[in-house]
Amino acid sequence: MKLRSGLKVLVGLSAGLVAVAAHSAVIFSGSSGTRSASVSFDVVAGNLQVTLTNTSAGDALVPTDILTGVFFNLSGNPALTPLSAITGGNTYLNGAIVSAAGTIVGGEWAYNNGLAQYSANSGISSSGLGLFGPPDLFPPAINLAGPVSPDGVQYGITTAGDNVATGNAGLTEITQNSVTFLLSGFLGSLADISNVTFQYGTALTEPSVPGRENSVPEPGSLALLGVGLLGLAGVTRRRNAVR
Repeated sequence: MKLRSGLKVLVGLSAGLVAVAAHSAVIFSGSSGTRSASVSFDVVAGNLQVTLTNTSAGDALVPTDILTGVFFNLSGNPALTPLSAITGGNTYLNGAIVSAAGTIVGGEWAYNNGLAQYSANSGISSSGLGLFGPPDLFPPAINLAGPVSPDGVQYGITTAGDNVATGNAGLTEITQNSVTFLLSGFLGSLADISNVTFQYGTALTEPSVPGRENSVPEPGSLALLGVGLLGLAGVTRRRNAVR
């Protein structure tokens, strides 16, 4: 009787762990030649969190090495409200660090959900691309460089392996590694996200890389699942010993 009760508890625990593991960030990644990028989508405190990362190990030498945007399709095309844009690495001006990770770059990045680009209705970009303008900026819309609008490669994301002392004159204001964005009003499922494309440079005619989904459970979920499996193994051993 005790053994059966223990098994029932573990069955319930396993079901709960499966539910926990099911909640994980949806991650898309893509690469082409020396360009590679990833974007993760997660729900944090009811908001959609989007983390865009330039994962290339190469040195950024020209504007088309800079990751300036990501396009994605949201089922139902909800009108989300941009809340914040914060860097995950240092920002640079002419090869010198001007601020550390955690810098607000809302005035240099924009969000638009009225698109029809790369089979996607939504996008986030640091460059205008003929699609993003001043009304689309993330708050606070503090102008850090250039016009009060997403423009050029300003505060676009350089490669993880960039030597900021190199590169042409177009690479003045850049962010290294990643930028994390928050948008409110997301009531759907992460499974509603599709058709991800990474944009480089300052024009839609410049390189773009399709993204492919490669979701994985969060580390905490994996740890919990491991604990549950160890418990189940222990019960199995005891049951065999009784026999």
